[in-house]
Amino acid sequence: MGLADIVMVDDFSRPDKMPNYTSKRFALQINRRDFEAWARQHSRDIEVIFHMGARTDTTEFDVGIFDELNTGYSKKLFTLCAEYSIPFIYASSAAVYGAGEHGYTDSPDLLPALRPLNPYGQSKLDFDRWVEAAAIRPPWWAGFRFFNVYGPNEYHKGRMASVVMHAFNQVRQTGRVNLFRSHRPDFADGMQLRDFIYVFDVVDVLIRFWKEQPASGIYNLGTGRASAFLHLAEAVFAALELKPDIEFVDTPADIRDKYQYFTQADTTRLLQAVDLPGFTSLADGVADYVRRFLCHGIGF
Repeated sequence: MGLADIVMVDDFSRPDKMPNYTSKRFALQINRRDFEAWARQHSRDIEVIFHMGARTDTTEFDVGIFDELNTGYSKKLFTLCAEYSIPFIYASSAAVYGAGEHGYTDSPDLLPALRPLNPYGQSKLDFDRWVEAAAIRPPWWAGFRFFNVYGPNEYHKGRMASVVMHAFNQVRQTGRVNLFRSHRPDFADGMQLRDFIYVFDVVDVLIRFWKEQPASGIYNLGTGRASAFLHLAEAVFAALELKPDIEFVDTPADIRDKYQYFTQADTTRLLQAVDLPGFTSLADGVADYVRRFLCHGIGF
């Protein structure tokens, strides 16, 4: 967009995050612990806050970490934006839907019934509920329940990086891709389903909402189409022009009981809110990510 008056907020102590921003144009970088004070001093200069930061590790079970970094920090920023009339966009998560027993509809009426499978999902749901009940809100705000996002600049995420990146690394290292075996009789191995969305589509939606500012609320952000992990792995091999070689391994015991076998965003409200050109197909997104970024060590 040609914007350079951007203030980046994060924990910048990790050197493995540096490639995410060293080549980017920005005005300032501020430690997340210092941002609230800085924002209060410069509130008139802030046009919008995009709050994407969170502890996203679904295998972390220390609730205190999520209370501080996800729920508590988000409440501070939301309150600040309400106080100074700053538009606010934040990242929720499809993890709030748990096993999907109540479907994947982003209606506020569903909030009391949702039961996430892990503390990460619970922290996101806690904040969604708090926002919906807040008496004082920013002049405009929107939360987005990200489904399975993949794309460049996720190399620092370790185990939480997308299956696309893990599959690419496995092919490069071993020539094979390992996928989780199904531990449910109603799903064949590799046919666990996720709503995968390319990060460029996510960014496009966030910018459109900021510019158009439709009705405030919490929206699903996925493609509305579920795809199998098996087909994702096959797309990685196709992007590399290789014959698929896929092996199934047991799902790790520490996440087996908390594992989602199906997610698919209900995008009805999203598509009613803004006019979108359509989402990138999984095959096209994987091919672009692999050939334009991963093969060249960009976002790797």
